[in-house]
Order: sequence, then structure tokens, then C-alpha cells
Amino acid sequence: MDFFQAQETLTAVQWGLRAVIAFFFLLFASKLMGERSISQLRLIDFTIALIIGNILAHPLSDENLGMKGSLITTTVLIILYISSLYATLKWGKLRKLVEPSPYPLIKHGEIVYPNLKKARITIDHLLSELRKDKIEDVQKVSLALWEPDGTISFFLSPQHQALTPQDMQLVSIPFIFPTVVVKEGKVDQASLKSVGKDLDWLQNKFKLYNVTADDILLATVDGSDDLKIYLYEG
Repeated sequence: MDFFQAQETLTAVQWGLRAVIAFFFLLFASKLMGERSISQLRLIDFTIALIIGNILAHPLSDENLGMKGSLITTTVLIILYISSLYATLKWGKLRKLVEPSPYPLIKHGEIVYPNLKKARITIDHLLSELRKDKIEDVQKVSLALWEPDGTISFFLSPQHQALTPQDMQLVSIPFIFPTVVVKEGKVDQASLKSVGKDLDWLQNKFKLYNVTADDILLATVDGSDDLKIYLYEG
């Protein structure tokens, strides 16, 4: 464990061991902090990610620094992060400080320019986000909100919204997400059982399509018991 402590020099293997420890420690830390810290970089998330990355980077590049202090500091920061999340759930004033309420960038087809400056984004950025949502005209937007995580939520005016089966008074079929029963040539018997099928049923389907499990990249079963098969190309 000499590589764990400060050293005048480290061998290539010792450098590698430091990297392995830091990698798995960060994976554990990310799991402990939850998916939000990865998917939504709000103020507190960005701050903690920046600090942790900076702390762990030093012992990975400087043999004169041990890893013990970095790991302890990171652990304390994770505890503070999780505690602050629980605190924001309990105290509204703290939540408003850490996670400010969304505010409009567009209202009734008009751009709220003062709020653009507040969000520190340009007109070009706003237009880019509109294009990503396939909205070509600002006047079609009833409301656009700048969210605390830095994204923009768009709500079209009713006359520009797409018709739904409910609008047309049509009977729609309930959505059922297809279940993966074969992936990369391997049958998932647990998933097969969850849709009320067994291996014999699947084998009969294979005979019908003249394939084997090894030929299949992906196979799914939907709510109508239809099996869809995607073969390896070539």
C-alpha cells in the first residue's frame, strides 16, 4: 500500500493502482449522491462536481501527495452534499436559494429580454433551443421557462399544438413497452416469464422465422404477444 501514501517517485504500476482506486471511489461516490448529480447540474451539483474532480486529480498526477487526505475530504463533501439535499427538502427558503424557481423567457409569443440577460443566454442560444424542439416561430410559443438546471421548457399555444386521439375522440390502444427477451444471442428467461411465455413458445417462433438465438441481436415481445426480431447485419 506504499502507493497510497506520498512518495518521491511512483512506478507505472503504482500510478495505475492510484487511478483504479480513484475510479472506483468516484463510481461509489456518484452512486451514493444519486443520479441527479449526474443528469442535472444545478448550482449545488455543479459546485460539488467541480470540487471533487479537483481534489482527486492532484494525487493522480503528483507522487508527493498521498491519497488518504483526498479520499477523506471527498467523503466529507459527499456527506455535506447529501445533507444539503435533505435540508432543501425541509426548508423552503434554503431550497429557493439553491434551486431558484423557473422564470419565463417567452410569454404569449413575445421574448422577455430582461430574463434573457438574467439567464445569461443570447437570442441565438434561445433560437437554437427552439430549433431543437422543431419550433420555427417564436410566436407559436405560449410560454418558455428557464429551468434551474439550465434547460428551457417550451409550451406551444393551443392552436399550434398537435392533435391527439382524445381531441379527435378516437379510441386509443394503451401503450405497453416491449419486453426484451433476447439480446446479443442470449435468451432472458426471466423477461420471457414476465410476459407469460416460456422457452418452448420462443423456440416455436424461432422455427417460424427460421432463426436461432445466436442469429439474433435483439428480440422483443409487445402487448399483443408479437415477437419482433432484429438480426445481426451481414
